Amino acid sequence: MSVSPLVWGVTIVLILALLAFDYFFHIRKAHVPSLKEAAVWSSIYVGAAILFGIAVLVFGGPSMGSEYFAGFITEKALSVDNLFVFLVIMASFRVPREDQQKVLLFGIVFALIARTAFIFLGVALINSFSWIFYVFGIILLITAGNLLKPEDSGDDEADNFIIRLARKFLRTSQHYDGDKLFTVENGKRVLTPMLLVMVAIGGTDLLFALDSIPAIFGLTQNPYIVFTATAFSLMGLRQLFFLLDGLLDRLIYLSYGLAAILAFIGVKLVLHALHENTLFFINGGNHVPVFEITTGLSLTVIIGVLAITIFASLFSKAGKAHAAVNNARRHAESYLDLEYTADLAERERVYRELMDEEQSILAMDKKYRDKVKDIEEIRAKVAEAHAAHAEFTAK
Repeated sequence: MSVSPLVWGVTIVLILALLAFDYFFHIRKAHVPSLKEAAVWSSIYVGAAILFGIAVLVFGGPSMGSEYFAGFITEKALSVDNLFVFLVIMASFRVPREDQQKVLLFGIVFALIARTAFIFLGVALINSFSWIFYVFGIILLITAGNLLKPEDSGDDEADNFIIRLARKFLRTSQHYDGDKLFTVENGKRVLTPMLLVMVAIGGTDLLFALDSIPAIFGLTQNPYIVFTATAFSLMGLRQLFFLLDGLLDRLIYLSYGLAAILAFIGVKLVLHALHENTLFFINGGNHVPVFEITTGLSLTVIIGVLAITIFASLFSKAGKAHAAVNNARRHAESYLDLEYTADLAERERVYRELMDEEQSILAMDKKYRDKVKDIEEIRAKVAEAHAAHAEFTAK
């Protein structure tokens, strides 16, 4: 079903209005969002996405509605996985807690621009070359395989090529000046780490788009559905970051679930490519009669895999131990990092959460908590945080 230019225009204005609202009413004044604020606004954005999907279902029909929800759920799951990398990048650059919202909003806007460009490029390729479905399918199968590889520590993920070049050839400061991109140091205008972290986020967004766009094209080739499902999956990602912060480590099986979903969509794309085949070296350039996976089946598989993945992660004893220990590490590092925040109440909150995590860790089975990677290093960091707090309170 084709979508009129008027509907396109209204949709784009709506998305831009949501982004503008997010900036002027939430982000312009730097602050650390409370759990309640993050939960309320996450619910509002998810609710808006669902209402939009219902409108698509009513006015576009069951097929378009199913494609939208399948695409939205898949892109939302991939976006949550992306938050792990954003967390590593902001920890690597030691972004002050109250300024992380602005970095995340920049990441969302850049991701929306990058993915929109990839969407229209993808549409052009699909319309011109039916064999592009083979390429998209192979990309997703490779990505699924990479998700199953053991993870590195992630310490160097933010130290990419562009950042190294910037630090080598441009004058950069080691310290933040609020949320400014430039500051004056020793009488000279220099870049702040805020600009560098935005470059790092933008670079990773481009890489995410290479996986994300083929995935949703495996569910629908309608450009309007691809665009809106992608856009609404990104809306509210900033609030979701603060809502899930501390729970992200708990989703220890998320990469396996995403690998299964991407592999499934990759196979779906290859089957579709065979059905539309025009390559001369496959079946003499003729269409291959194969089973094609329906949108309804795709939606069922995606929801089922995500449900199993989330429940397995949340109720796994190993997952609980992994999350608690890594949360304790993050709280200890945040407390020890003087640039983490200038808000004394926020620092006190972090220390209280560190104490709470320690209590929950002590209540866990020792065999699970001792299996967490770098456990001894984490224990040393926590002890250092306790010593720093004792020194601070003794003054």
